[in-house]
Amino acid sequence: MCRGLELLPITCLERAKELKALFGSFLHKTDHSITGQSKKKVRFNVDEPLKWKESFDKLLSSQNGLCLFRAFLVSEFSEENIAFYLACEDYRTSKPSKLASKAKKIYNEFIGSDAPREVNLDHVTKAATKENIEHPSQSTFDVAQAKIYTLMEKDCYPRFLKSSSYLELSRMTMTSE
Repeated sequence: MCRGLELLPITCLERAKELKALFGSFLHKTDHSITGQSKKKVRFNVDEPLKWKESFDKLLSSQNGLCLFRAFLVSEFSEENIAFYLACEDYRTSKPSKLASKAKKIYNEFIGSDAPREVNLDHVTKAATKENIEHPSQSTFDVAQAKIYTLMEKDCYPRFLKSSSYLELSRMTMTSE
């Protein structure tokens, strides 16, 4: 759903706004689904926002949570972190014949010195990743991805949990019980 912005009929920001605006109506429906501007039916468990607080993994494993988190990162001008993380997830499941071209694309977009969406990695990790690209495998980006995951988990995720969007959704959930 919200994994590749370029593949979506609507952006994560629009979807996040839909979720936020329509969440209140979810709390009063027995069928917790809606059809938003995207004309796709979105299933939503009213307890979902509370589960996102349990762990960063639970947030990322929820399509709605990932979408709202991505919109939050866009608002903080750090969306490249989740985009890189998701590109690495996609890369890991790629066919061996596609690894070399995908590795170069990810490196050029997120890691290289002139990368348009450069992520915050230390010099050692960048250098090791550049070496890994010479002989790409499913684990080429593992270290770099783990560092960005940790950065998001320790820095962005706590701020997300304190954001007005998340707090508003979680308050709505708690008042519906």
